[in-house]
Formats: sequence, C-alpha cells, structure tokens
Amino acid sequence: MKRIVEYMKRNYKIILLVTALSAVLWSFIPSNKIVEDPEKDKLLLELLTYVLERGHYSPAEINDEFSKEVYKKYINGIDPTKRFFIQPDVDEFLKYEEKIDDLIRNKDLSFFELTNSRLLQRINESRAIYESILSKPFDFSKEETINVDYEKIPYAKNKKELKERWRKQLKLSVLSKVTDKLELEETKAKDDSTYTKKSFDKIEKEARESSEKSLNEYFDFIEKELDRNDWFSIFLNTIVERFDPHSFYFSPDDKDKFDISMSGKFEGIGARLQKKNDAVEISELISGGPAWRGKKLEAGDIILKVGQGDEEPIDIAGMRLDDVVKKIKGPKGTEVRLTIKKVNGTIEVISIIRDEVETEETFAKSSTVEKDGKKFGIIYLPKFYITFDNKDERDAYKDVALEIERLKEEGIEGLIIDLRGNGGGSLQTVVDMTGLFIEKGPVVQIRTSGGKQEVLSDKDPAVQWEGPLVVMVDNYSASASEIFAAAIQDYKRGVVIGSKHTYGKGTVQNVIDLNQFIRGNSYGDLGALKTTVQKFYRINGGSTQREGVLSDIVLPDRFSYLDMGERDEDNALPWDKISPAKYEVVSNGFNEIIAKSKVRIDSNKQFKLIKENAKWIFDRKDDNDFSLNLKEFEAELDSADAQIEKFKPISEYRNGMTFNSLPYEVAIFSKDSILKEKRVRWHEEMEKDVYVDEALNILTDLNASFVKNQMVLNKGKKLKLSRVD
Repeated sequence: MKRIVEYMKRNYKIILLVTALSAVLWSFIPSNKIVEDPEKDKLLLELLTYVLERGHYSPAEINDEFSKEVYKKYINGIDPTKRFFIQPDVDEFLKYEEKIDDLIRNKDLSFFELTNSRLLQRINESRAIYESILSKPFDFSKEETINVDYEKIPYAKNKKELKERWRKQLKLSVLSKVTDKLELEETKAKDDSTYTKKSFDKIEKEARESSEKSLNEYFDFIEKELDRNDWFSIFLNTIVERFDPHSFYFSPDDKDKFDISMSGKFEGIGARLQKKNDAVEISELISGGPAWRGKKLEAGDIILKVGQGDEEPIDIAGMRLDDVVKKIKGPKGTEVRLTIKKVNGTIEVISIIRDEVETEETFAKSSTVEKDGKKFGIIYLPKFYITFDNKDERDAYKDVALEIERLKEEGIEGLIIDLRGNGGGSLQTVVDMTGLFIEKGPVVQIRTSGGKQEVLSDKDPAVQWEGPLVVMVDNYSASASEIFAAAIQDYKRGVVIGSKHTYGKGTVQNVIDLNQFIRGNSYGDLGALKTTVQKFYRINGGSTQREGVLSDIVLPDRFSYLDMGERDEDNALPWDKISPAKYEVVSNGFNEIIAKSKVRIDSNKQFKLIKENAKWIFDRKDDNDFSLNLKEFEAELDSADAQIEKFKPISEYRNGMTFNSLPYEVAIFSKDSILKEKRVRWHEEMEKDVYVDEALNILTDLNASFVKNQMVLNKGKKLKLSRVD
C-alpha cells in the first residue's frame, strides 16, 4: 500500500486482524513442546514470589490491590481486542479479582486453569466465525463505522454480538487490503498501457482469501505449538511484572537465547526487532549488515509480512517475536522479503539478501567536521559495553578515551558525545568514562533495598578532554547514559541537548538462577529471574527514575507532545531523592549559550516543521472511529496523503556540512571496504541531521565563550588506559 492513514491509532491492529492474540505471544514463550507438569507450575509460582519478596529492591505487597492489578493486566493481555471472551466469561472470572493474592499463597492455580481453558475454547470457536464471515463478499457501499479503542469498548454481551465484532474487524482488515490492491492496479496500468486491470470483485475476493490464509496459519500455530507451559509463562510474568517493569521471568529457553545473543555474530539481515504494543517494529539497524546497506529499512518501520525468496509471504500479525526473528534470520546468500509499514505510513515490499552480521557497530566511533572555520569532533556511543569476564577486551571507557586522544591530534576545538538511543550498560564503565571529562569526584550514588547508600567516584585526577562539551540524548537514552548526562549536567561540565527528557530508568537489575534454591531438583531447569535490586541517584541527590534527565536545551522531535519512557509504566518505581554527594561545579553554567540556542530553534524552519508534525501526530493519537465505506475510507487516505506530503521536507533536510573519518580509519579503508561503507553511511546520516547541526552551533558558541567561563579543570594530558576497571 503506497499510502495509509498515519493517524490511525494502532493502525496495524486494523490491517492485521489477528493481533487480538499478539499480547499472548510475547517473546518469552518457549518454542519447544514441554511435558506439562502442574506441580512444577506450583513450584515456580512459589519460588518466584519468594525470591521477589526477599530480593526485590522495593517488593510489592501481595494483597487485594495487587490481585486487582494482576487480574486486569492478565485478562486484558490474553484478549486485548476483546474478540474472544464474552461478558458471561468475564462475570465468571470476576470472582477471582481480589483473590489472586490468596491463590498465590496457597499455590492454587484455579484462576489460571479456568481462564486458560476458556480462552482456548473461545479461540477454537473463533475459527468457525471468521471462516463463515470471509466466505461471502463484503458490501463496502454500506454506511457503517468501527471503533478500535479496545480498552474502552465493553465485552460482547453474547456470541451473536461477538460475531458482529469479528465481522467489522474483518471488514476493516479486508478494506485495507482492497485499497492497497486498487492502488497497485492503477500503478500497473499507468506504467503499462497494455495492462488489463482486475475487476473489483476479483480484488475483493483476493483480499478475503489473503485474510483467511493468514488466520488459518496463525490458528494452526496456536493449536500445534503452544501448550499449557507457554500460557502459564504469561500468567507468571503478569505477576512478576507487577513488582516493576524490569523484573521478568526467563524460561530455560529464553535464558539460553539471551546468552547466545551475546556472541556477536549471526547470519540474517542485521536488524534488531522489538514488540511495540501488538506489532513487531524495527528498533535498530546494525551498521554494515544487509538491511543497513540496502538503505530501505529504518528504525520505526513495522513488519507486516515475511516471505522466503519467491514463496508467498506470511502475515506475522500476532506472531511471537522469537518466531518472527526465526523467519527473518537464515543462511547467508538467501533472500527474505519483508512487507513493511514505513514510519510515514506507506507500505513497501523490501527484498534483502542475508549475510553474516557482526555487532561491531556497538562500539564507539568518531568523526571530525568543520563549522565556521573551526574543527569539532563527534563520538557516537550506542551503549556502555564491557566484557565482564575479560577485562583485557575493549570497553566503552577505553575506546572513548582513545577516540578523544585521536580527535585531539586532529586539533578539534569542541566535542559532541552522542548518546541518542543508548540504552545503558556497565555501571563501572560509565563511572570511568565520566572521569575522562572531570577531575576525580563522585559520579553516581547507589542505594540498596536496605537503605545502604554508596557513592561511586572517579578517582583519577587526569582529564582526557577539558574543552567545550555537548551531550546529545533522546527519549531512548536510558540507564548508564542517563548517569553520564546527569553527572555532566550536575558538574556544569557541558550542555545536555535533545528530547524533553531521557527514558527515566533509574534502577539496576540482577539475573538470578532459580535452580540454586532447589536441592535435588527433579523438575529440570527452572529458568531465571531478572529482578530490580538497586536504584541509582544523581550526585545532586535526585533520582533519574521516571523523570529521566531534563535536557538543558530541548530540541523538537516527533514525540515532543508525548510523555514517553518509564513514566508511562503504572507500576514503575517512584521518583525520590537522597542527600547529595559532595562535589564542586566546574563552571558558572551556560545560560547565555542556552538562550542563543533557543532563539535559533524558534526561528529554524526545519524545527518548526518537526514540531508541527509532532502536534499532528499527537492530535490524532486518539482517533478511533473509522469508516467501513470504501469511498469514505479512500477519502481519509487522500487526506493523510496531503499531510504526509507536507512533512516530506523533514526527511529531505541537509545541513551542508562534510564529516570526515580519522586518519587511522582512512588508512584501513583500502583493505576494508565494509568499514568504509559504514563510515560513509554514518556521515550521510549526520549530513541529514538537524540535531547535529544545532549541536555544532552550540559548540561554536561554547568555544567562543570558553575562556570566559574559566573552567576549573586539571590540565593533565595522560591517556587513561592503564587504570584497572
């Protein structure tokens, strides 16, 4: 589909019918059949609550209120679009709403048994419903609408009403496919005057057949691959995640997959995926990988279908993340075709030849750029990496120190540390890295569940970079990157710019092997529990939890009107503060610099357009009513097209600057064409980046006033690579 209504809330729920079950297929569901054992389930329930109550930083009280929250999340999670349960089912379930806490204590699985058996019964009945509906043509001339705000719509009163809900959802799904096919036919006819367009009836029939095929495949998957253990894992994690969003139960298979993911090499397309509500989204492209080289996929794209070579693509709606990954990964040299909903709302089919992918681009990289006659440096750091079992391996601290030294040799007069999208990493690494920019002193404070506080400090007085500094962050900068940004801000060492606030994850997790608690275990591997054990705090005493780090200079982005991050989680640990550590600021602040930047931002046409686009997205986030009439639906598409065209200049922006690799990399390019391509691609991205443009403007202002600021920094030039981590 070349166009689509971008403002449709959860549009993928409309296009892909079977997302009703997507919440069921979380990525922790094991893929192999396991012998069912209710006694093992009871043991896991007891063991998880035991460890959580004693090991969690702030254990939730398992009471009636806890029971209500688990009940609500579990029922909504297994039937999020309310197309399986009917009101009599929910009335029967409701007697357990305040009793789940008691059931947990008594290792009583009756609530799970009842809801799971009823869900499977309703799922089985649904096959006959959709087969009956899709056996007849839809009348798209009829005036009717559908509301897709599933959280607010009530459950169907009876099976008759439930069937009507299915009918409308199926009709909207088929309508979306019909508009895709109609536009495709128009394109073919325009490109080839001899082409005979398909009739509307044929197009409508093909759309219904496509929907039924996808549903059949999905329901077959449920019947053949999922068993009691899979569904019970969902129930367990509903309980575990009520303690906080970062606590999670790993089945044995999932723990193995987590360990394997650390190997650093695989064969596939080089894209990281994540569940976003009921869809699978491209969260990141690995530089150098096939998807990255193809330049067609981008972060934020939604995967709709996966096809192997010339085979018919499979609709992956509702499919668990692990299974989507398995379909996309494959041997080097083979083809995979992805049907993608682009960030701008259009639909494309993208062909990618799989190859070996290395995660080298998780490492720090740097570049130089000239602006207004001055040379500046940029270091991009995607995570605070470290090899825990081998301290001789590279880590973020040592790599950044080395890149700074190389940039200094190039004569830079200012430095940008780009932490956008940096989800965190090693705590000790971020402490050491902060020490590259300050004299010795506190960097972060840690508090355990017992209230014990500890200050982690940089103890090396040497300062690797003492010049002007800008730190770039966004909504996805989390954990360790927030520690770094907060320390730089608290010391008034540099200017933090980006989204309104960073993610807001101010907690530390440990992974606990559950098998250690059971002697003579006859149940096999019990898996592991990731649980929150500490909170960290800024040196000024404030927590980054929920609040994140507020940027000194806020740059408009597509999420400007939305509050994203930890604060969106209703069970996230609260913000609080402790006493500040003893530290001294190193400058008088940057009020004049900040004021100048705000003037530029307010007058910048690109930022104005980005802000307008963000407002447009925000205004339409609650649009839930859609026409099932073809002409009206197409009119909505045309209206969206006009807006998409209006915001097209956002993606066409160029800042007119040239970014250059450092000499040591240039010398490697003749032998390593892939590295050269990676750097060329990165430089191209920065040439389109209005945020980097403003960061360089800020550096220019900082450079001009740097002497006046009279930064009190140690003048040591020592390269801090010898310190033991």
